[in-house]
Amino acid sequence: MPLIVGLVLVALVLPLVLLPVSVVQRYRMGTARGPARAWVANLNIGGFLVAAGVVVITSTITALWVPSALSATSGALLAGALLGMIGLSLSHWETQAGQLYFTPNRWLVGALTMLVVARLAYGAWRLWDAWLRWGGESGWIASAGASGSLAAGALLIGYGLGFWSAVRWRIARRKAALLMQI
Repeated sequence: MPLIVGLVLVALVLPLVLLPVSVVQRYRMGTARGPARAWVANLNIGGFLVAAGVVVITSTITALWVPSALSATSGALLAGALLGMIGLSLSHWETQAGQLYFTPNRWLVGALTMLVVARLAYGAWRLWDAWLRWGGESGWIASAGASGSLAAGALLIGYGLGFWSAVRWRIARRKAALLMQI
């Protein structure tokens, strides 16, 4: 029995302990210089399209209990896509040995990382507060800020979709320019 209790405690505490490490690593990886490869962009676009579909379906179902969930998610997805395209223009681009490289803007990546941290902290506080006050007209799920959490996630998904779509466009444009020179 003590082994089971210990495993449950580790399973609950370990993610909290590793969260700061995860946030720092996400920022470091998000600001690292990398090659612009078409297959990587295509893979990321596909993954973000699947994630966008999942978040829209989830917000549609959540809208049964939280009326603003679908509109907040859709707006955040669109805003994120526009932010991703802006992120491409703020990125540093360079060519080395015939290969195109990019470095995402540190301020934008930092702001998005802080959005995740702030939303996690705010969501945890709202969830705890709503659980303690359970009752009233709206349920605790609506009170916990589910639409805001979905919108924050949709903003990040939209950013990734917009950014990698713009990277793919930039790669194709560069390829076309190289073919015109031949």
